[in-house]
Amino acid sequence: MKRVNTFEVVPQTENDEECLRRLLDASASLWNELTYARRQNYFGDGDVWDTSEYRGQYNGVVGSATVQQVTRKNSEAWRSFFALKENGEDANPPSYWGNGEDGRELRTYIRNDQYTIQWGKRSRLEIPVGQELKDEYGLGYHERLRLEVRGNPNWDGEQGRLELEYDEVSDTFRAFQPVTVPDSRLDSPLASHEAALDVGANNLVACSTTTGNQYLYDGRELFGRFRETTNEIARLQSNLHEDRSSSKRIRRLYRQRTKRRDHAQNALVRDLVEQLYDEGVATVYVGDLTDVLETHWSVRVNEKTHNFWAFKKFIHRLACVCEEYGISVEAESEAWTSQTCPECDDHEETVRHGDTLTCSCGFEGHVDLTASETFLRENSDTEVRPMARPVRFEWDDHDWSGQPHPHESPKEVRTNPQVASVGR
Repeated sequence: MKRVNTFEVVPQTENDEECLRRLLDASASLWNELTYARRQNYFGDGDVWDTSEYRGQYNGVVGSATVQQVTRKNSEAWRSFFALKENGEDANPPSYWGNGEDGRELRTYIRNDQYTIQWGKRSRLEIPVGQELKDEYGLGYHERLRLEVRGNPNWDGEQGRLELEYDEVSDTFRAFQPVTVPDSRLDSPLASHEAALDVGANNLVACSTTTGNQYLYDGRELFGRFRETTNEIARLQSNLHEDRSSSKRIRRLYRQRTKRRDHAQNALVRDLVEQLYDEGVATVYVGDLTDVLETHWSVRVNEKTHNFWAFKKFIHRLACVCEEYGISVEAESEAWTSQTCPECDDHEETVRHGDTLTCSCGFEGHVDLTASETFLRENSDTEVRPMARPVRFEWDDHDWSGQPHPHESPKEVRTNPQVASVGR
């Protein structure tokens, strides 16, 4: 089982920071040269895999081992591109890490046997640099660049290739350390309960469990900020000169938008799965959107779910976190679940207005929570208990929480009982 430790890297002196920046910038330059040559060969029917002329150009700055790792990572990106093309999927060749004029994306990869991390009161990371940088920044022949580490490892195991990057949005250097963890580290469910998720546009996730609990993660504010950034990107693009397609500011906004979404998504998955584990959930059903998109999902909802919420990425993250807790994830068709009345099973006489689903038989309930409950009942062989009052979570840029209500946890905000499931 592979997992990733993420932590902050802090140079202790201006000299160390400048040396680190030079290392990352040279790695980005190498990536761009490799990408340019391979794109030229690809579109010109040349040999995409011939990179011999770049092997020795950056050794003095980043070191031969790092040149090897950046080249290998670039090759992996191209192999993924060709694999997608062979499967008939729409894909573009690997792109550049910025450019010299507007600024490169500072990033590099360090081979697993070329770096060391020591954890403790003064945690530190040591990485190799090329001899030219050693001479310029006063490092000894056998000395490596030593950097402070802030954070704690979540996983112990065999370390993999280290990724280092600079996040210009937060002005922070970060490291991502893959580790291989023995399967014996996997947790086991506390019971055999089940849960079903309805992944939506305004409400990102609605969850129902066979224990009778329901959770709702509101994404309106998060999507609003995503849309504001998108509009600002469009405005900046409209002001570009005709000979330019992007700018440093635009690329920064794209990265900011993606990082903000990924942070919220990762936090949501972790928060939800920990709650499900505590309830004894062993199986999570999630919708296979193929049928749903073909039947009744609107273009706007599709755009929100895939462009904003990145459904495939969400499912991958969900599967990874569930694996830690021994919870299985099963994809099933959820077609019509958001339009089916749980009282009379009709989907033609139901009406959806905002977050409310009503039926001519008299049923009224929250549309996404009702969908997740219907989805659960369709797939579970376990008895589903009557649903308690749902819990609504809101994003505050750091956690999925809300304003405290009397006699309730600050993290939990109850949904309006007027639109919660009734008639149970």
